[in-house]
Amino acid sequence: MQHQTSEDAGRTSRWDYDYTGGDALGAPMDTLADKRVAVIGTGATAVQCVPELAKYCRELYVVQRTPSAVDERGNHPIDEKWFAQIATPGWQKRWLDSFTTIWDGVLTDPSELAIEHEDLVRDGWTALGQRMRAAVKSVPIEHYSPENVQRALEDADDEQMERIRARVDEIVTNPATAEQLKAWFRQMCKRPCFRDDYLPAFNRPNTHLVDTDGKGVERITEHGVVVADVEYEVDCIVYASGFEFLGTGYTDRAGFDPTGRDGVKLSEHWAQGTRTLHGMHTYGFPNLFVLQLMQGAALGSNIPHNFVEAARVVAAIVDHVLSTGTSSVETTKEAEQAWVQLLLDHGRPLGNPECTPGYYNNEGKPAESKDRLNVGYPAGSAAFFRMMDHWLAAGSFDGLTFR
Repeated sequence: MQHQTSEDAGRTSRWDYDYTGGDALGAPMDTLADKRVAVIGTGATAVQCVPELAKYCRELYVVQRTPSAVDERGNHPIDEKWFAQIATPGWQKRWLDSFTTIWDGVLTDPSELAIEHEDLVRDGWTALGQRMRAAVKSVPIEHYSPENVQRALEDADDEQMERIRARVDEIVTNPATAEQLKAWFRQMCKRPCFRDDYLPAFNRPNTHLVDTDGKGVERITEHGVVVADVEYEVDCIVYASGFEFLGTGYTDRAGFDPTGRDGVKLSEHWAQGTRTLHGMHTYGFPNLFVLQLMQGAALGSNIPHNFVEAARVVAAIVDHVLSTGTSSVETTKEAEQAWVQLLLDHGRPLGNPECTPGYYNNEGKPAESKDRLNVGYPAGSAAFFRMMDHWLAAGSFDGLTFR
């Protein structure tokens, strides 16, 4: 966050409790009582912090470029009897697999859609996945085609988004504010949000929505933020403006640039796009394991699920190195190229260029040739994890060389 001058800048991930009061456990942010605060952004980060700030600050200005689709969260205690029945050994993995399988339901072939999968997670995300899955299943097998599946998904989305927009009218008392808080796009154009206290925050007399009509903040001044030539004077700015995802290079986001064989930097090897085997191994960079989303399971699964599965793979490879007395592991050039070609030919792109700008679609910018490699495994997340299970079970570590 920024206080008083533009030199003091930060983000919600580095919250300054010395300035706001409170702590990470939820103590009141009581030193904001005489402060005017601006929050820049209305995505998933702002949806979480706006309700808390609204409780404590004197005036809160929420600066919006694009509204989020905010659905009910409906959080409640887990039924202890139900949990005791499912919390048998291995329940954590079954929980992860349940989420991924439900989400992959909109990507699989129609024969697999006939299989019913228990929803162990039971949250807004899996409910959304179940609705999408039901839409795909509604297409008669004799009329099954990508075009008809897309039409069914769009019809289901229209119904869902109408419900979410109606929810805004039910909660927000100011009609003009309510209208500006309504997401007009498809639910998966931006990260869906689930929160019960975000919309009610705008009924507080100290909380003001500053809609920028899609243009964003014009500039930051010594005294506040400027939107549409109007300066809003504030004491503090909270940047809830997202995070770097695909718009920058991997080494920029990682904060370091590994050096491989013959002094080649990873940024140089990936200058024309990410090149890996399984999203993890890169030719010319022995003993480097890259844990990332792209070129693997991508975003069809919960992100920690990606890292849990990747950790299993890394552990198995390291165990093989130790048990065989070798000291390095590296993908072959041929294996890397074959994986890259598979992704170029059939990879699952992220986002929709027709959506409102956001990190899902590279802020609406035209895709460059290297962006074609920012994709996931063609058959989906669950299929990627199964493929990696078979790859590990074979024990030959195809595509890798050990020295």
